[in-house]
Amino acid sequence: MAEILMPKATSVWLIDNTSLTFGQIAAFCELHPLEVKGIADGDVAQGVRGLDPISGGQLTRDEIAKAEGDSDYRMVAVVPKHADKVYQKRKSPRYTPVSRRQNRPDSIAWLVRNHPEVSDAQISKLIGTTKPTIMSVRDRSHWNASQIKPVDPVSVGLCTQIDLDAVVQKAAEKKRKADEKAGIIPDAVETDVLAPADGEPVAKTATEAAPELPAKEVSAESVFSAFSDLAPKADDADDA
Repeated sequence: MAEILMPKATSVWLIDNTSLTFGQIAAFCELHPLEVKGIADGDVAQGVRGLDPISGGQLTRDEIAKAEGDSDYRMVAVVPKHADKVYQKRKSPRYTPVSRRQNRPDSIAWLVRNHPEVSDAQISKLIGTTKPTIMSVRDRSHWNASQIKPVDPVSVGLCTQIDLDAVVQKAAEKKRKADEKAGIIPDAVETDVLAPADGEPVAKTATEAAPELPAKEVSAESVFSAFSDLAPKADDADDA
């Protein structure tokens, strides 16, 4: 059942304008029957002005008429058309404890150096700082610029690793789309590949890249002629 707005005020209106039983009103307004009886007797919710559930879109006249004709029937509230949609509550600005606020400039410097694609608005929301502070760290006009050292914001507790990864991924995706729109093509790594007959590229290895040498035929005559050159000649034997 949908949650009833201002149940006591609704029960006051139903008591004054319908012939429903206390049990039916209690079931619809999610109250105790004795509490509804106390409202009818004037002991509970004194001075409460009745709220019309029909004009408020929580109940229909047909539903009331059906319940008045059957005391055992329990009325069903009207479900809004967009009740299935979940509305995410807007997050409040991130609160940073006083003991950790001195680490903000160091974290800003780390983000600016390691993730230049992250915007100032994202940095401000991530670690709970202001845009003027970020600009002062960027242009080194911060009052403590000489002492600022880049420090990972996760290590000092200014944000979680999940939040940091989400911001970096979102910024990288935004930059990629902007580059594609501007016609900027990222630098590609050149690779020496071969295209075989079937069209599938295959990486060229060092052996394949070496030039091919003509094959030399090897025969028995060539082998024995090589050994005959090493044998001593007859004149040399006589001299010995």
